Formats: sequence, C-alpha cells, structure tokens
Amino acid sequence: MGDGHGPRRSEQEGLLEAEWERHRPAVFGVAYRLLGTVADAEDVTQDVWLRAAGAALQEIDDLRAWLVTVAARRSYDIIKSARFRRETYVGPWLPEPLLTGPDASQPVLVDESVSSAMLLIMEELSPPERVAFVLHDVFGLEFGRIAEVLDVSVPGARQLASRARRRVAKAKQSTPGASKAERERVLQVFRAAYEAGDLAGLVRLLHPDAVYVTDGGGKVSAARKLIHGGERVAEVMVRTGRQWHPDRIDFAEVGGELALVFHRQGRIYSVDTVQITDGLITAYRRVMNPDKLVHV
Repeated sequence: MGDGHGPRRSEQEGLLEAEWERHRPAVFGVAYRLLGTVADAEDVTQDVWLRAAGAALQEIDDLRAWLVTVAARRSYDIIKSARFRRETYVGPWLPEPLLTGPDASQPVLVDESVSSAMLLIMEELSPPERVAFVLHDVFGLEFGRIAEVLDVSVPGARQLASRARRRVAKAKQSTPGASKAERERVLQVFRAAYEAGDLAGLVRLLHPDAVYVTDGGGKVSAARKLIHGGERVAEVMVRTGRQWHPDRIDFAEVGGELALVFHRQGRIYSVDTVQITDGLITAYRRVMNPDKLVHV
C-alpha cells in the first residue's frame, strides 16, 4: 500500500519531467548571464532542479518565473560570496566562452545579452543592478519577484533596473556592434592575415586604439595587462603566432556571435571574440585559461 505519498510523488516527477527540458534553457541562461561561467551556471541549474524536485510544482502558477527566480537567487548568493570575488583572479577576467551554434551541447536562450561584450558591460554593474536588469529586461520578470530576490522594495528593484538600463545603454552607445555579415568578413580577413603572419594586414584590420585582452587565469602564459594600440597589438599577435603556431583556426558561434577557435597540439588553445566598429577591430579578447575551455 505504501505510505500514501507514492501517487503524489509520481505526479510530481511526471510534471517536473514534462516541464524541465522546456524551461531548463532559461534556468541555465539566467545563471550564465549573472555569473559568466558555464561551470557555475551548471551548478546553479542542478541546484534549481533539486529544489524543483522537492517543491509542490502543481501549486505554482508560473513555473518558468519560479524557476528563473530560484536560479537568480542562487546566482546572487554566489556573486556575493568571497570565493567569487574577481580580485582574486590572476590577470584580466573574461567570460567563459559559451558555444551557441548548431554544435552547442548546452541549450541556452540566445540574444545579445550572452555576447562577451554585453557580459563585460554587465560585469561593471553592481550585483543588484545586474540581477534586476537580467531578470526584468532579459527575462521579463515582474518587479515583485525581483524585489524578493534582492530583498529590497518594489520601487527599489525598479530603480535598480532603470539605473542598470541607463548604464548598459550608455556603454552600448559608445561601442556599437557590427552586423553578422561584417563580422564574418572581418574575421575571414583576420584569420588569413594571422595565418600568413602579415603584420601590415593585421594593422589594417585593427583600430589605432584597439585593445588586446588575454585571460590565462594564471594557468598558462598570457599577458596580465591590457595591450593598447593597433600596431602594438598586431606586433604581439604576429610574435605569438610564430611562437605558438596553431594547427588550425576554426570559426564557431560563441555567445551568439562568430568567434575564432585556435587549436594547437590536438587541443583547443584559445577562443577569441572581437568587438568591431566601422569595419575595424576595437577590442580583441582571447580566453586561454584551460579551465574555461573544457566546455568548448
């Protein structure tokens, strides 16, 4: 006969199984946007699943909003924790590359908010601003839920989202993006120039004030400071290209945008994303930290 909970538990498991895959991309998506790492986002997603497995889902009116709220609350706790402080990171920090193309193993809701440029903009927001912006402007949650996550009043949550929106808009205005076609054209020419060691060709593609950012996390040899200036960046790229000659350079969709994946000695050596304005590369970002490449 059992303890009387069998049918109810079966109903609960059936509901979770039916709804989880539909809402999982949103759960992972909010965690990745807030944390910037695939591993932490996967941990949060697992935590949310466990929380959902023990909740009375049939009593929840809006399951997607509930799951996203749980994911945001857990992510917010991680952001505030000591182990997550960026100041402990060795060298520049870049978001972990997230494959979003046809070959991606991790389903995720894709829009401009998962691009490396937008994740870096959001990184400049305070944690409460980031949570309010992502939950309201990306996922459309009402301010009542956001206020509960942040432990603030509803007007306070609205003010945080508004302030974040203004800061994001200002940052985007100062660094306008490129179309898909322009990005593909620039990266095609860049790859050819890089493979040929063509210094002049690289200089022509780089904005005079271009910045080169390498994220090695102290795990591999990488510049621990930003490198400024198109000619200087081109010189460094030619030198490193000769020193660490890649086996091949592939194209991949990372964060919804075309990126370069460098292979060397049978493994992925780096994933590179770019900021392009008026046909020139204004920022070149290279993730080399092996811990951040395991999901690529």
